[in-house]
Amino acid sequence: MVMSAARDSRSPGTPLRGGETMGQSAHVLPTEVVWHDLECGSYRADLPLWRELARAQDGSVLDVGAGTGRVTLDLAHAGERVTALDLDPDLLGALNDRTGGLPVETVCADACSFDLDQRDFALCLVPMQTIQLLGDAAKRAAFLRCARAHLRPGGLLACAIVTELEPFDVADGSPGPSPETAYVGETLYVSQATCVRVLPARVVIERERRIVPSGVGESSERCPAGEPGSERNLIELALLSAAELEHEGSQAGLHPEPVREIAPTDEHVASTVVMLRA
Repeated sequence: MVMSAARDSRSPGTPLRGGETMGQSAHVLPTEVVWHDLECGSYRADLPLWRELARAQDGSVLDVGAGTGRVTLDLAHAGERVTALDLDPDLLGALNDRTGGLPVETVCADACSFDLDQRDFALCLVPMQTIQLLGDAAKRAAFLRCARAHLRPGGLLACAIVTELEPFDVADGSPGPSPETAYVGETLYVSQATCVRVLPARVVIERERRIVPSGVGESSERCPAGEPGSERNLIELALLSAAELEHEGSQAGLHPEPVREIAPTDEHVASTVVMLRA
């Protein structure tokens, strides 16, 4: 989720024991699962909308870019039957470990080329700017065709996009957001967004990630760029307006409906949800 540059209110270093909360012991938990949970798992502002749409559609849900199950598990706990699709088997493995008998199926597949047996989903969700991660219009068109093929007549595709971003760079003296931190076992994981660059066709979001082993201490939670033991993580989002996505959806045989809005929080920017009806 795209962070707000003004985010500086949460106290860093709050222990979250990964081995307890993630359902796996720390020594077998893939590092990418920890980073995904840390950087995406706390976002909650969109969940009421997904629940509302799922109730209104009254049928099975396809969650595209499901990751470790932030949206999937919330909907499943609300009684929805959900298929979680993601390209990363480690993230889906963590999701499988957390289902606890809930009505969830996981599928490891590319969002631009998936081909499932089930083709009567009532709702397809694409949360957290996942559609902007696909890159260019050709890849989005391929996804939209796949989504259309898997929706029942009258089914709904709902895609969250971000259209307004505030650029910043901590290297230029910008305050930036506070780091996100979590413990897995006795190891501290620290992730901080350090730069958002808005370019003509894309947005580049840069993070510094750092793993602090047990016994090293927590004195440097802010994770400055280039610090020994840290790594840089880059994410690119295609710049995309609601009108552009609606046009692309129309070309794939989907019919635009009024967009919905997800308000910003103190920690995250706002999102627009483009609604496309089969």
